[in-house]
Amino acid sequence: MERLSQIDSLNTAIGANSVTTNKQSDDASSHSNATNKKQPYISHQPDSHGHIHYSKDEHAMWQALLARQAAQTPNRACTAYLDGLTKLNLPTTHIPQLHDIDEILQATTGWQTAAVPALISFGKFFKLLANKSFPVATFIRRFDDMDYIEEPDIFHEIVGHCPLLTHPAFAVFNETYGKLGLSATKEERWFLARLYWFTIEFGLVGSRVENRRIYGGGILSSPSETVYALKEHSDQQGESPHQVERQPEHRAFDLLDVLRTPYRIDQIQPIYYVIDELDILFDIVNSDIMGTVKQAMSLGLFEPTYPEKTR
Repeated sequence: MERLSQIDSLNTAIGANSVTTNKQSDDASSHSNATNKKQPYISHQPDSHGHIHYSKDEHAMWQALLARQAAQTPNRACTAYLDGLTKLNLPTTHIPQLHDIDEILQATTGWQTAAVPALISFGKFFKLLANKSFPVATFIRRFDDMDYIEEPDIFHEIVGHCPLLTHPAFAVFNETYGKLGLSATKEERWFLARLYWFTIEFGLVGSRVENRRIYGGGILSSPSETVYALKEHSDQQGESPHQVERQPEHRAFDLLDVLRTPYRIDQIQPIYYVIDELDILFDIVNSDIMGTVKQAMSLGLFEPTYPEKTR
């Protein structure tokens, strides 16, 4: 779902999968061809007053997604996310205008949004983050994509990410990531992509299982993955393990391990990395990220834990 998904069809940009195997490149090409068969999403352009107009069906999709997610995030989303959601005070009946989001972000961490197409170049992506502007594609998924969408729509960006952009650690992490990406080589970006994926998109927080919560926007904007990501936690609170076909694996965050972990964009994640508290993002920012990237490049990727794609 996340914006880094465009790597699957760009050999010269950040890659979600290994840069070392031809099979993964072939799989990515096959996946890209399959994706192209459906009607592409197109972002709406603002009018002369900066207002973006959406249809009744699009507002209805927003309302349905928000209502469903509101029922699932309590006791699953981290406190900082819920606090940010309260600050944003998102409308429940219609898609918000970006300038309304900007007012809150500017007042809290100095960030703002930037309206963009469904997919943008990674040079632009990094530049926006480095300048404290969060890219938001101004379209919303169709009802047949309600549970999962690879393209980052406005629900993903606003509901998944913007609440935590009111938190200093999350905001600084994004800004630093953008600056690192701007100066990184193409191969280094392949490895940096995994850091973003396993934190900003699919990160969990809480060292104790019973207190573990979600902070990754890729999870929080997906109704099905919001439930699945903490399935292990639910099972330990009374659900019978044999009722679950598969369970997510939670791993303690280790920067080198994260950078060496391959992932797929077209399915619910098998692995989630866990930080003890959200302020750990400050520690990651202050660590030698690029030095660790070079170490990961030297060691190579772990074997994938997800199933191989079938053509």
